[in-house]
Amino acid sequence: GTTSSRFIIFDDKSQIVAEAQEEHAQIMPREGWVEHDPLEIWERTKTVIKAALDKAGLKGSDLATIGITNQRETTVVWNKHTGEPLHNAVVWMDTRSQNICDQIAAEAGGKDALQAKTGLPIVPYFAGTKLRWLIENIPDVAEAVQNDSALFGTIDTWLLWLLSGGKEHLTDVTNASRTLLMDLDRLDWDDGLCDVVGVPRSVLPRIVSSSEELFRVADPPCIAGVPVAGVLGDQQAALFGQTCFEPGEAKNTYGTGCFLLLNTGEQKVVSRHGLLTTVAYKIGDAPAAYALEGSVAIGGALVQWLRDNLGIISKAPEVETLAKQVETNGDVYLVPAFSGLYAPYWRDDARGVLVGMTRYTNKCHIARASLEA
Repeated sequence: GTTSSRFIIFDDKSQIVAEAQEEHAQIMPREGWVEHDPLEIWERTKTVIKAALDKAGLKGSDLATIGITNQRETTVVWNKHTGEPLHNAVVWMDTRSQNICDQIAAEAGGKDALQAKTGLPIVPYFAGTKLRWLIENIPDVAEAVQNDSALFGTIDTWLLWLLSGGKEHLTDVTNASRTLLMDLDRLDWDDGLCDVVGVPRSVLPRIVSSSEELFRVADPPCIAGVPVAGVLGDQQAALFGQTCFEPGEAKNTYGTGCFLLLNTGEQKVVSRHGLLTTVAYKIGDAPAAYALEGSVAIGGALVQWLRDNLGIISKAPEVETLAKQVETNGDVYLVPAFSGLYAPYWRDDARGVLVGMTRYTNKCHIARASLEA
């Protein structure tokens, strides 16, 4: 996920047997920039795998299969020979590629010029423009691309590559649909989109379905030999996990952000009201299911901001204790547009606002306004 890595072991009745979770650092070098250390994510992943197995008293050989669900648009570029990341991962909520998006939109005919083919507006949220920023601004990335030694991926691709011992460069259709580079109808990378966004197709992973046996784990040793057979972006995984298999069924998830997805079946629906069109899932050789998505960047991340930036709580659950100490928000309202406003506005220039404060306002009102936001 965006703030932590988690490994959950389920039994054959889908009941949780054991789980382990570890947070990773949120690196914010400047306003609007958010990064993660890809190596830290890998270390945390290995830690939670072992911890969950130990809690359950199981060995890797007891596992039938492993699946991955991941924060989606977060972008990693690494050297395919050494396995070393060439820069920190650029996180999905990062806005540094705004100027690139403005340039692409101006040349392509507007912010929605790629919507018919990708289902997405041209905004910094999606991975393709983050990749272009890295190529244009990080010399190590540019050199590796030129030397054909660079690999690109979202976090699923990075983890799959490591789990396979550096042998498999893959992503699934749901994650690929969040790049501005995949044709939603063909479910494959599109040369024209790559040209428009300004990234080379040669660095992109092979696209696979969301459910098929991909390979057997090579690393870490504690789960070596276990097949990897499922990959879904986190919000699509939540849609599937909530059994929204029929057109018209929807889920809303409150995590780092808030995301509402509605299954539209095998029909790709292009929104006229600021929603995204995305791949919901693809099971093996079956046709893909699509979804409409309403995305909000800051949900639970707002509670994390209260903890880490303002310091008015020391642990996330304390926000509820504070909020319950007042009957109303005291006319205090918070708009957490820390990464702009997502659906349906797609205003990348928007910023967070806290209004309505008087001398009477205290941290309890701010906590309540945050939860209401």
